[in-house]
Amino acid sequence: MLVLYPPIKPYKRHQLKVSDRHELYVDEAGNPDGIPVLFVHGGPGGACDASSRCFYDPAVYRIITFDQRGCGRSTPHGELRDNNTPALIQDIEKIREALAVDKWVLFGGSWGSTLSLLYAIEYPGRVLALILRGIFLCRHTDIDWLYKEGANRVFPDYWEGFIKPIPEFERTDLVLAYYKRLTGSDELVRMGAAKAWSAWEASCSKLRPSAETLAKFTKPHNALALSRIEAHYFFNDGFVEPNHILANARILSGIPGQIVHGRYDMVCPLENAQSLHKLWSDSQLHIVRDAGHSASEPGNVDALIHAVQDIAKQLKATT
Repeated sequence: MLVLYPPIKPYKRHQLKVSDRHELYVDEAGNPDGIPVLFVHGGPGGACDASSRCFYDPAVYRIITFDQRGCGRSTPHGELRDNNTPALIQDIEKIREALAVDKWVLFGGSWGSTLSLLYAIEYPGRVLALILRGIFLCRHTDIDWLYKEGANRVFPDYWEGFIKPIPEFERTDLVLAYYKRLTGSDELVRMGAAKAWSAWEASCSKLRPSAETLAKFTKPHNALALSRIEAHYFFNDGFVEPNHILANARILSGIPGQIVHGRYDMVCPLENAQSLHKLWSDSQLHIVRDAGHSASEPGNVDALIHAVQDIAKQLKATT
């Protein structure tokens, strides 16, 4: 079974101004002359970390990572103004232009798969290949699965902790209830809601519960950005037209794709990946039999690194 490559440090860091309000953290590692690959993190509102650079052979790939608007090392932290999906798609294109990349591979998981697909639909000529994990199509049903009806039946014990901060009369729309608290002026209420929201997602993300994952997700700096930005996006239906990705999947024709999805993914059920794969003839679907949603689970790591290696061979064979 393949494991992550050893940690490497960036050879270059950037602060990229993308609007009057937002500045993105971007870094580059690996081989400056290698195959450009962009790591597109999840959330929305997650961030990159050292492991984000470890799925690729650094001798083969030019590894580019960035923190999306309002999270990680991008500024201002937790900012919701001018923070929406069309803006994020344009941010990716601005990064490509700023780094003088002609075409690149996009590597995205969960919300990162959503954003990668949306970028590829908008700019298909700029995409060499897509490597995607834990597909999230951002449909009403996909949001409802995690925050209304679905995952709560698998994790009723964790669900109790999620709904606890919300009075019973508000529980018919938990995204709205949390959105009000996460954007309110009461700092204690805001922080309590942030931790409860983030703990719920962390608790659902792995096949085997992980105290380390829970601690990472609920760390105040991480929890505030993740919860605020996720609630902001999901309250606004992801700023995406209903069923937009599947309705436009034909545009992906000709783009090689590797899809990795844990069979027991309780954040983004496998049906997301299967529906996409059926409409994207150039994709390969790898169902990991002993994994959930997290990219750090051994089965998902193994499948992702195999996918990265396969794409490198495929691209080299065509050049």
